[in-house]
Amino acid sequence: MTGWRDDGCAPHRGRAASRGPHRLFPPAVRHAAEPGRLRFREIARLEQPVAFAVREGDDRLYVAEQGGRLRTSDGDTVIDLSGEVSTGNEQGLLGVAFHPTGRWVYLDWTDAQGHTHVTEWAYDGTRATARRDVLTQEQPYANHNGGQLAFGPDGHLYIALGDGGSAGDPQGNGQDLGTLLGKILRIDPRGEPYEIPEDNPFVGREGARPEIWAYGLRNPWRFHFDRDSGDLWIGDVGQNEREEVNRQPAASEGGENYGWNLREGDRPYRGGGEGRDLVDPVIAYPLGEGGNCSVIAGPVYRGRQIPWLRGHFLYGDFCAGWIRAAPVDDVADAAEVGEVEQLSSFGEGPDGEIYALSLQGPLYRIEPA
Repeated sequence: MTGWRDDGCAPHRGRAASRGPHRLFPPAVRHAAEPGRLRFREIARLEQPVAFAVREGDDRLYVAEQGGRLRTSDGDTVIDLSGEVSTGNEQGLLGVAFHPTGRWVYLDWTDAQGHTHVTEWAYDGTRATARRDVLTQEQPYANHNGGQLAFGPDGHLYIALGDGGSAGDPQGNGQDLGTLLGKILRIDPRGEPYEIPEDNPFVGREGARPEIWAYGLRNPWRFHFDRDSGDLWIGDVGQNEREEVNRQPAASEGGENYGWNLREGDRPYRGGGEGRDLVDPVIAYPLGEGGNCSVIAGPVYRGRQIPWLRGHFLYGDFCAGWIRAAPVDDVADAAEVGEVEQLSSFGEGPDGEIYALSLQGPLYRIEPA
């Protein structure tokens, strides 16, 4: 796999907050003289790592490899789906999350036919047992699978699904409330097979899937909850012109329409979007310029080791390799703070410090330079 572009061109109401060096191209924005640059210290090497999660009471990182294995940062294999996943294009094992209790682990993966599964295992820190499919979604094409899983501050599981692929969303899935494609979902996975929160925005609406929390998304590869504010930051990979980041406030009741395929980033797509109630992205940047191809959304830093970085949202680009930090109260004032080749994901460790993954294999701990 060479990237997250694929389109024939290249990859609760009132949520309460809780916690739940490689150099490439010249920077596209100013270097940060103050506050500073970051150091990326390799602490492990894996096979095409794409996501990781932490577990309550456990100091290990659990890393999803695209080829189908869930491994710990100290090298143990917890789950092996390598004989079941499809790994071409943007497919494979794509996401991982632990239940807030730490008793269950959830994986997002694509099977041999390319269809998406969200699957649960009971986990005691040593063995994964009692496998159970929670959700299955047929995929019309091999790209735009989404893949992110995360439990929100409200204790519900949020699931990212792309628009189903091809180019331009030919089936109109992003704006169709009758399909789960092109959406972020919100469910309670401990049902049979899952339960719908009563306050989901489309519960009881004729023709709409009640699992939907937000829509109008093309390929929301990564999203993160701010552990302090509860705000949700969503990176959505663009078509031909714009990459975007959306911010959903913690007080949101859901139902936001982020625009695809009426709009790409902050611009109309094929003349669409006029007169519609669309939510503007908080960050949009040009696709193709400086090698940009796929936005990778990260967390808001709330750790202790890098004081100047606190309250900054981190994001990067898979192809261009840069990483930027933007203060949450002024995201336009972003500074380039480092580079990682083929950045695939960010995440927070058990201590609130930030880690980054490269599809080339390294797991980096982010530290002050």
